[in-house]
Amino acid sequence: MIHSIRNMEIALVYLVAGLSSRFGGKIKQFAQVGPNNETLIEYSLNQALPAGFTKIVFIVGEKTITPFSEKFGSEYQGIPIHYALQTFDPEKRDRPWGTCDAVCYALPFLNCPFVVCAGDDLYGSSTFQTLVNHLKESEDEATIGYALENVIPEEGGVNRGIFYAENNFVIEIRETYNIKKNNLKEQNLSKNDLCSMLIFALHQKTLEFLNKNLDNFKIKNQESRTAECMLPNELSQLIPEKKIKMKVYPSQEHWYGVTNPEDEQIIKDKILYFSTGKNTK
Repeated sequence: MIHSIRNMEIALVYLVAGLSSRFGGKIKQFAQVGPNNETLIEYSLNQALPAGFTKIVFIVGEKTITPFSEKFGSEYQGIPIHYALQTFDPEKRDRPWGTCDAVCYALPFLNCPFVVCAGDDLYGSSTFQTLVNHLKESEDEATIGYALENVIPEEGGVNRGIFYAENNFVIEIRETYNIKKNNLKEQNLSKNDLCSMLIFALHQKTLEFLNKNLDNFKIKNQESRTAECMLPNELSQLIPEKKIKMKVYPSQEHWYGVTNPEDEQIIKDKILYFSTGKNTK
């Protein structure tokens, strides 16, 4: 049964647990990128909230919970905020258990469908609106696919989850490593292939499936200090098991992300240009 569009609650879940060593231990979500010095996370929230979210959940870590709670408190633009703390045992592990583990910490705060995304990426306003509209109209999961040519650097390689789909429904999300501008053909890839940038529209039942599989993953990898349970991989495994169906929508916007400190000025320049038509130089 499809939920009532008018009365439906939809949560927005941000993964903001980690600090980046490349950022000198600073919180890259607080990089100032907006034309009015908005931080990256504020700019993303301002893109997302017009879609009609009714609550925000920040998945934070030990090092980010205090600065995030001090900055945002209990609400943003009248939307209530909850904080879910992702933890791990540093005596047994070198890092948390990955993005699937992170989103499962939101379970106590979610009694409704939700959109989960990375807090250091900008996806565009229409991306959030597309996923919210989908959740209001369908019981299936959904995601946004970005053209590969737009999300790989001019130099160097990256890892991306590539969507394989039929009739706009995902068959598999295949993690592909060291993708470069000049090695697409040898990787059997095309510049127009759609890939995941870690943004999904999900339902509570799917999160319960993920949480159960996460428990099994932790048992199988209990001796590992580095094994991570990644959200795209786990969602991909649920598809052939017929537990979920996932529609993929091609992005109508560009994705921008912050990885290295120099990305802060690059994104700031792009935002200024697209919002005002002006260049900083």
